[in-house]
Parts: sequence; C-alpha cells; structure tokens
Amino acid sequence: MSASEDDTSADEAINFEEMLASVKDETPEAHTERTAGDLEAVFDVPVRISVVLGRTKMPVSELLRLDTGTVIELDRQVGEAVEIFINERLVARGEIVLVESKLGVTMTEIIKPQ
Repeated sequence: MSASEDDTSADEAINFEEMLASVKDETPEAHTERTAGDLEAVFDVPVRISVVLGRTKMPVSELLRLDTGTVIELDRQVGEAVEIFINERLVARGEIVLVESKLGVTMTEIIKPQ
C-alpha cells in the first residue's frame, strides 16, 4: 500500500467520523429517553393474542366423535407454562390464573426475538 492510499484511508475515516458526529448533533431527540407516550400512534392498532394450553393430534374420525364432556389429552402437564402468541408470534410464556370467575394469564418469561 502506498503513502497516498494510507492518506486517503485516514481522510475517509475522519470524514466518516465527522458525518456521524453531525448526524448525532442534528437529532437531539435521539439523546432523550423514550416513554410509552412515544408509542401513542400505535395504541389503537389491534393485535391477536392467543394462549396455547397444549396441543394434540387426532384423526378426523376421532374428532367427529367428540361430545360434550369429552376429555382431550394435551401434550402439557398441570402447572407447566403456557405459550403466549401475539399475531402468531411466540412472545412469552406464562401461567394460568383465576381472576374473580375468569381465567387469565400472567407472563413469567418474555421470549427474545431471534
């Protein structure tokens, strides 16, 4: 590598750093802390929340024989965490709770996106 190529690389590095500094100076809101109020524009966007208690597979013939009171065995144990999906994406695991006379779910683990 020649001396002129070294000088060009150094100039490019300085220019890039200067550009980054100027971008940071132009956006003071980047330095402010975000709050829930910043998301106000999406507060009314509907999402589908699903809680999966467990799963099972069965042939259609068995499905057609189901009747009121039939017990379906799932692939989970009592007390095992349930899966919480938002818009068909797994986002958390939780436990079933009873709130007054209704079932609810409390989140015990947030699943980080991969």
